[in-house]
Amino acid sequence: MKPSTTRLLLAPFAALLTAALLSSCAADPQTGAAADEAKGESDTAAVHEPIAVTYDGGIYLLDGETLEVQRTVPLEGFNRVNGAGDAEHVFVSTADGFDVLNAVTGEFTGTTFPGEKPGHVVLHEGKTILFHDGTGTVTSFDSDAIAAGQPKAQTYLSAEAHHGVAVELADGTLVTTLGNAEERPGAIALDGARKEFARSESCPGVHGEAVAEGETVAFGCKDGVLLFKNGEFVKIQGAAEYAAVSTQAGSEESPIILGDYKVDPDAEREFPTQFALVDTEHEKLDVVQMPDGASYSFRSFGRGAHGEAYILGTDGKIHVVDTAAGKVTESWPVVSSWQEPMDWQAARPALFARGHDLYVTEPQTKKVLRIDGATGKVLAETELDAAPNELSGVAVPHVHAH
Repeated sequence: MKPSTTRLLLAPFAALLTAALLSSCAADPQTGAAADEAKGESDTAAVHEPIAVTYDGGIYLLDGETLEVQRTVPLEGFNRVNGAGDAEHVFVSTADGFDVLNAVTGEFTGTTFPGEKPGHVVLHEGKTILFHDGTGTVTSFDSDAIAAGQPKAQTYLSAEAHHGVAVELADGTLVTTLGNAEERPGAIALDGARKEFARSESCPGVHGEAVAEGETVAFGCKDGVLLFKNGEFVKIQGAAEYAAVSTQAGSEESPIILGDYKVDPDAEREFPTQFALVDTEHEKLDVVQMPDGASYSFRSFGRGAHGEAYILGTDGKIHVVDTAAGKVTESWPVVSSWQEPMDWQAARPALFARGHDLYVTEPQTKKVLRIDGATGKVLAETELDAAPNELSGVAVPHVHAH
């Protein structure tokens, strides 16, 4: 079973975004250390279904079931991790590009994708797609090929460098953003030979992506969402002139995209109390209020094995969203209440969904929890030596059906 599309960690230029969008993505990595300077601990025991958790100075590799810390990989500075699309590896973003870490052994493999400002990583239909913001280069390859070393990859160079993202569909179509240092107006679609056949420039501030059932791709805009479906672009307007969507989470088992929703173009940091549900089948966007005025951050969204939708709120609860009914149906207390920090690099509770499991960090207590995605029950927890920041993990199909 191939992993479904995963919306992973974002890395934009602050100069390219309005302040209202900054909370839903990340800037270019500032690790301060090359990957070859970071060595994992030498140990023969393999890490079981690894979960990777960053901290200021390195990466913890946890057993995906017990959450026991199995490896500590020293790496200076602020670190970023993304799943690589297979059962063993994760990408570590450095100042020089994407480096591949074997999360099972805790060692860097030597496989690298060099380039300035590594940004989005997208996993879809057995493909891994990388975007380097500093050059606008898109690199795609078979996710399983990463285990054998440097994979055979197809590259596409955007017309201009920008903070962007790309998705490769099952038929080889590449859908990727348009932009430069001043503006990002939309997206284009290219065939397998990378010849453009569709374009839309009706998505100001295009940012983030998600893929829904039927391989409908959604991009966030400052005034709604831009879809690519059935070979064409379709714009869904938001409810106001400024109705910004950027962070999104999709599932191949649901036609509905879960996204953030911001309404204040002048806010230095907007703390939204509503979210978006984008119905890609009926081409409409509904706005849903968070419970009791709770907010969330760009690390708060997750989708389950069967399209379940989750939001980790600032009230410390995981809110279960019925995407068809357009409402929150359950709220599970998991951590203490918190507020999103102004600095996007600062640690805050984060949610990572994998299969039937939900993983949550609580920097204040240095804890990581594993939650049953069906009941909200805490299945395991651990306390780390340092405050956890970002988290991701390897792809594990059929993981822990409870």
